[in-house]
Amino acid sequence: MKYYLYLASAIAIGAALSLQPSINTTMARVLGSPLLSAVISITISFVVVVCLWLALGSTSDDLTRVRQLPWWIFVGGIIGVVFVAGAIVTTPVLGVALFFVCVVAGQLLGSTVTDHIGAFGLEVKPINSIKMIGLGLVVLGAALVQYSNT
Repeated sequence: MKYYLYLASAIAIGAALSLQPSINTTMARVLGSPLLSAVISITISFVVVVCLWLALGSTSDDLTRVRQLPWWIFVGGIIGVVFVAGAIVTTPVLGVALFFVCVVAGQLLGSTVTDHIGAFGLEVKPINSIKMIGLGLVVLGAALVQYSNT
């Protein structure tokens, strides 16, 4: 049962995430700046996560361990900025549905390669023909969503 709760949570997170580009694009239009919109959005995220971290049991040890992290860990934060700012710029052109179809296609392609090579110490999960067919269907789905707009 717990597994299904995680699945439902992931779906709910995805549904909520689908609102972010439209909200941030509207903010960018009002402010006249996609980058200022990204700054405000990411600042709100920062404030909320710091509050959660402090409220849910931060320790004085937490920040001292940051020095132990490998340099490439910080790429995750950069990717977050690229997603938020990129969504603000591309969503008005592509539309929300096509933007997310492309994001999901990219995530599936990237995660398949990540699994295949066991990147970042994860278990190796080799690419097989079934995965390739699934990825092909995702790319086909992206094309169908794109051509449905013409």
